[in-house]
Amino acid sequence: MKSPDHPVPSGDREMAQSIVAALELNTLELPVTLASRLRCYDGQGDAKLQFQLRAQAVAEVERILESGVDWQAWVTYHNYYKAPDLIGAAVCKHLNIPYLVIEASIAKRRLDGPWAEFSASADQATESADCIFYLTERDRLALAEYQPVHQELVHLPPFLNQTDLPAMHRKSSHNEIDMHGKHLLAVGMHRYGDKFASYRLLANALSFLQSQDWQLSIIGDGPARTDIELMFRDFGSRVSFLGQLDRPAVTEAYRQASVFVWPGVNEAFGMVYLEAQAAGLPVVAQDRPGVRDVIASSNSLAPLASESTEPAGHLLAGTNDAQSIAVTIDRILADPSMRESMVNTGFEFIRSQHLLDSAAGILSEQLQRVIGNR
Repeated sequence: MKSPDHPVPSGDREMAQSIVAALELNTLELPVTLASRLRCYDGQGDAKLQFQLRAQAVAEVERILESGVDWQAWVTYHNYYKAPDLIGAAVCKHLNIPYLVIEASIAKRRLDGPWAEFSASADQATESADCIFYLTERDRLALAEYQPVHQELVHLPPFLNQTDLPAMHRKSSHNEIDMHGKHLLAVGMHRYGDKFASYRLLANALSFLQSQDWQLSIIGDGPARTDIELMFRDFGSRVSFLGQLDRPAVTEAYRQASVFVWPGVNEAFGMVYLEAQAAGLPVVAQDRPGVRDVIASSNSLAPLASESTEPAGHLLAGTNDAQSIAVTIDRILADPSMRESMVNTGFEFIRSQHLLDSAAGILSEQLQRVIGNR
């Protein structure tokens, strides 16, 4: 995928940057070096491109081995059939150093078709790893089916690149709650495929809303922007497209909003859900594998007692069900007390499980183990 210093923002780049930051906190005090920026990614199943990338990877392996760096271990992020790690496993075999992979997959069904050779390479890299850090329960189940005897599977919850959370912005009065209480926010790149499908599902959901006077702000940009804007044209000025924003502007948009809405069609997990909960927003998303791992959730549309003293989890909507998403939004907008309880639950969920220090501890423990074993 993208290198951590790639100029185009995305969830995978954010996660890669966070991984580097966590590795830099390793208790062995080992320096962290970005060994290669080669992007071995084929999104179209192009045999010619795959051949070219393999040749570039071979040259990259030779360059790395000739560099003379005293590597102690190799860590790769996101090895899968469209972007196999064609470098790390080869380097580790030559140098006899531990090979660790964060977010990997086994895709036996892809061994036929346009990605067959790339899929086989990704599977081989996954199977050769000493340790695989899985991010979601869905990934663990898939990896465990093919786990070799020598390999450890370790849970690494997706995390934000920060060690603490700032105090949540609190509405100072009921009037302020009323004024901002129907401001929805969505954040997602404007590209075709799964992101496009999420926007289409969101637009359909808005047509079922019973709440009045809602507003939706959308952050993101990309090649599909014109077509995405057409999806929302019937809502007129209620929907605002803010384009691509820098981090301070995104943070301010989270602060101004009251509900975060992103369906998450085929999301592996979704960094935006972590960001939204950390900013003190209730989240509306689909109840689907991966997504549910990063949301403090009740996994239910059953009635909630807003007067309960127990904080409420987020309400996850039915998969590909626009009306269910609309019902979830309406319920949150109609009940400020329930919304506040959901906010508190989400904020604590991120603080306790999805920050940098927690991830650094997990990575350090495994680095010590695999390096010590060698």
